[in-house]
Formats: sequence, C-alpha cells, structure tokens
Amino acid sequence: MTNTSALSAPLPIFVLNGPNLNLLGSREPEIYGTDTLGDIEAMVAKRAVELGILVDFRQTNSEGELITWIQEAREASSGIILNAAAYTHTSVGLFDAIVAAQKPLIEVHLSNPYKREAFRHTSFVSPAASGVICGLGASGYLLALEGLVALAK
Repeated sequence: MTNTSALSAPLPIFVLNGPNLNLLGSREPEIYGTDTLGDIEAMVAKRAVELGILVDFRQTNSEGELITWIQEAREASSGIILNAAAYTHTSVGLFDAIVAAQKPLIEVHLSNPYKREAFRHTSFVSPAASGVICGLGASGYLLALEGLVALAK
C-alpha cells in the first residue's frame, strides 16, 4: 500500500526516530556506527538546506508518541522519513497510522535487519512505505531526503 503522492511545499518533512536511537554513538557502534543522533540531525539539516526543503527532526522512546506524530504528519508535513527502530518489527499501530497519514514515507534503518536476528526480518512499516533504505548507516537518512524529493517530481 505505497503512497507516492507529491511533496507539497513548504510543509516540512518529518524525520521521526523511534526507541533507543537517542543512544546512538555509544550503543553497539559495531552495528549502528559512531554517529550520534545529533550528528545525524545536523547532516540532515545541512542537506535539507542544500535541497531547499524544511525538516522537523524528532525522537521518542514511546510507540504512542510516534503514532501521534505520524497522525500529525497527515496535515503538517510534506512526507515522512521514519526509523521506527524496534517498533518496525512489532507495531501494527504504526502501519495503520502510516496508511492513514496518506503521505510519502521512506523507511530507514542504519543496519541491515536482514543480516541480523530472524525477528528483525519482518517489518510492519515496509508494506505502507514508498521506499526502504537499510544498511547504509547515517547516509541512509540523506538518501531518504533525496528520495522524497524525487518522488515529488
């Protein structure tokens, strides 16, 4: 159920991050890299300026708050970049919220979940996403920004 409707400027792109991503840089750097979430936010903000777009970058450890933000994105964003982290593999509620948002959404993962534990091979986000980027570390966020811009063309 992919939604690839065009981005509608000047609304920002929501960059939403799920649980434990606030620990990036110190949490399992061999899997997630050494960039902090603040580093990633700065990279995204810089690339957004270069692309002439706005971003609204957020992180939460709460599934309910992530769902609320996706619902907010329906009216207040041009599209969504979502790293739902562990909720990717567990949350039907996220899937339902993404479908209801009717916005283009790129699913991002720093690591490649398909090279990890079997329970990480299932995504409740992917069937509702316009695209998926995984295993490319922090640069996946930048590719997702460019992907959303390309979807708008």
